[in-house]
Amino acid sequence: MLEVINDFLSGKVLIVLIVGLGTYFTLRSRFVQFRHFGHMFSVFKESIRGQAGQLSSFQALMLSLAGRVGAGNIAGVGLAVTLGGPGAVFWMWVTALVGMSSSFFECTLAQVYKRADGDGLYRGGPSYYIQHGLKLRWMALTFAVLLLVTYGFAFNGLQAFTVTHSLENAFGLPVQYTGIGLAVLLGLVFIGGIKRIASVSDLLVPVKTLAYIAVTCYVIISQIELVPDMLVTIVKSAFGLEPAFAGLLGSAIVMGVKRGVFANEAGLGSAPNVAAVAAVKHPAAQGVVQAFSVFLDTFVICTCTALLILLSGFYTPGFEGDGIVLTQNSLAAVVGEWGRVFISVALSLFVFTCILYNYYLGENALQFLAGRSRAALLTYRGLVLALICWGSMQNLGTVFAFADITMTCLAFVNLLALAMLIKVGLRVMRDYDEQRKAGINQPVFDSAKFADLDLDRDAWPANPAPSEDTIPVAHGLAQSHR
Repeated sequence: MLEVINDFLSGKVLIVLIVGLGTYFTLRSRFVQFRHFGHMFSVFKESIRGQAGQLSSFQALMLSLAGRVGAGNIAGVGLAVTLGGPGAVFWMWVTALVGMSSSFFECTLAQVYKRADGDGLYRGGPSYYIQHGLKLRWMALTFAVLLLVTYGFAFNGLQAFTVTHSLENAFGLPVQYTGIGLAVLLGLVFIGGIKRIASVSDLLVPVKTLAYIAVTCYVIISQIELVPDMLVTIVKSAFGLEPAFAGLLGSAIVMGVKRGVFANEAGLGSAPNVAAVAAVKHPAAQGVVQAFSVFLDTFVICTCTALLILLSGFYTPGFEGDGIVLTQNSLAAVVGEWGRVFISVALSLFVFTCILYNYYLGENALQFLAGRSRAALLTYRGLVLALICWGSMQNLGTVFAFADITMTCLAFVNLLALAMLIKVGLRVMRDYDEQRKAGINQPVFDSAKFADLDLDRDAWPANPAPSEDTIPVAHGLAQSHR
């Protein structure tokens, strides 16, 4: 019964919601992800600079990439290609393109309605913009409960299962010992709270991402003459024009969209929880940064995995096996047996940072539900660590199906809220665009212009003082000349 419900919700309803509303947001915003594409790189560079005692936009980006760049980029892409053929990659790209606009608005709104937590940090996310933007407390509580159950508990057990069994296959390590070791390492990070989680992600995410991209690029460059034809095959297969994959047209669309959504999480309502923690001058700047993370996740990392598989010569139509095995064997076919070990190590790093991300999402939901209860927080940490130990030794197929259902419900609640708050998102976007058009390099959010919104004045003061980066370029030159 769970499988039937899951297939309907995540295989049909979720696809229509993600693609349909993503397209709607793209049109309403006048293609914000394309208009700001070049700007994304400059905002990404500026995001590295943070304020003392607060998390920078770059750290928030690394934390969100900790969750986005995970098992879905390895096993998920392999599964999509296995069941949908090369055409599934094209539909992953399409999903990411429209998803970039959804990510822009959900992360911008998370910044708009964030709350200062009293320790110099911020909390925010869909529960906060539902409560303070829509005034629907019951809907906000529903989202928080779904987020806590899905990410805080279910997905952490599944991630633990994935990494411990991958290490067992690669090195023969007993799952019970690797599960305990994983729990100990994670516990040390959990104790430090969001700052330590962000610091660890800040270190591990660039390392794991760049190392993985470097190895996959080596495979791609070593067979660069085959890449143009393979890209043509991907596009033709997406529309059923490649004879060898003509029978997979329906599967290509379904698997491409489904795996694309699960890889980049655009529109699901997870990334806004970490996007809200950053100290930024304007909410839309964080929206731009998070839209860039969707691009990086899908167009760079997922594409690297897909080309690795398709160029290796190992993959053939009708391949039977899971996504991890396909990716491991594909890399080994090109670089030798060390490729299997590399995939296992890369997957371990991916999963470790994913669990940190999942844990924080659950903690954020818990604080929304229970306030700053120390007892609730310690109980939550203990349950998560116990579940990681237990999950590393169990087959969690039923839990996985249940988590898929709750995650689809998460996406439904979040996308409905985004559609209802789209006018606020557009107002904030226009304020950002107008300041940039006036020559301001780093626009500043003045809450006085949005006095009708339920904002936290500690997070967004009225009439903020401009800095050198927020003075219009022409005015700055004139002052310099005088």
